Amino acid sequence: MSTFAQMIENITPEIYQSLKLAVEIGKWADGRKLTAEQRELSLQAVIAWEMQNLPEDQRTGYMGPQECASKSISVPNILFKSDAIH
Repeated sequence: MSTFAQMIENITPEIYQSLKLAVEIGKWADGRKLTAEQRELSLQAVIAWEMQNLPEDQRTGYMGPQECASKSISVPNILFKSDAIH
């Protein structure tokens, strides 16, 4: 029996797409519902395959830079004068 890592190395892009779709819709291509265990293992396989084969910005869960958009806007302090704070 092969290890999880060996199994990931044998996943083709077609198998990856099939696993990803199954996790997304909760069903296999033939319409059978995934069990909770199948869904969990399939998601682990998808994430592991993506880590080896896709750039970070194309992986499941990627959210991009996490910086507040308002950080670049200067907000004036209307409550206190800057020299009044100790």
